[in-house]
Amino acid sequence: MKTVLGIDIGGTKIAAALVSADGTTGPLHRVPTPAREGPAAVLRAAAELGRRVMGDAPVAACGVGTAGAVDPHGRIAHATDSLPGWAGTDVRGGLAAALGRPVLVRNDVHALAVAEAAWGAAAGAGTVLVVAVGTGIGGAVVAGGELVTGRLGLAGSIGHLPAAAALGRRCGCGALDHVEAYAAGPAIAADHARRAGLAAVPPLEYVDPGAAAVAFAAGVLGRGLAAAANLLDPDAIILGGGVLGLGEPFRGLVVAALRAAALPGVADVPVRAPALGPAAVLAGAARPLLG
Repeated sequence: MKTVLGIDIGGTKIAAALVSADGTTGPLHRVPTPAREGPAAVLRAAAELGRRVMGDAPVAACGVGTAGAVDPHGRIAHATDSLPGWAGTDVRGGLAAALGRPVLVRNDVHALAVAEAAWGAAAGAGTVLVVAVGTGIGGAVVAGGELVTGRLGLAGSIGHLPAAAALGRRCGCGALDHVEAYAAGPAIAADHARRAGLAAVPPLEYVDPGAAAVAFAAGVLGRGLAAAANLLDPDAIILGGGVLGLGEPFRGLVVAALRAAALPGVADVPVRAPALGPAAVLAGAARPLLG
């Protein structure tokens, strides 16, 4: 059975495991991401972890899921401050040289979507919108079992749809009034601090899920999901990410806003939680190489 190395590069950790053709992953290994040391250090840490996970196994190739937008050549087209200097990094070339294997690189949410469509909550669905709400808001579209990447690898960027609010808030991409500027974790915490008159922005986990800022963000996110659903008419939406840790009240408000703003029929689209665990991104990144 063909075996592929999967690597997940995030802003705080790098994870790796061997992935088999049926989606089964071996033991998951993690190291901290040396983000503040720069892209070369991040690639070096990923390669070192990858070599350790491979050992003497007959590994055919490596699939990488990474934070940031990935162009068709495996370079980072855009990234947030969670990985300083990551934009412009040749991830495919750097890791192929270090590992001595062919490397395929995808955005982490794109990779997550591939895994969920193949083995998880979206298995068997025709068209699926996958959305991860965390430090940023990532999205991906899978149609007929195939990931839709778009010309530049940016398809599914739901966090960069215009928001149903116009308060002049700056998105991480530099534009004003995108969904991410209102409904990503840091945006919610900052809005809560403004409303509460706090001198410092608290971590999101310290924000009361019943706070007005949380409800406002849920409404903006839900209407953004409605816009995407009206365009795609998906069979299912998979909604996950760290911000969903705010709990069922937040998720319920998001879904209610989606249903209120979507077209009749489209409004009934099932909204599911991701079914796969912490190895989902690296498994999805490896899947196209499994043959």
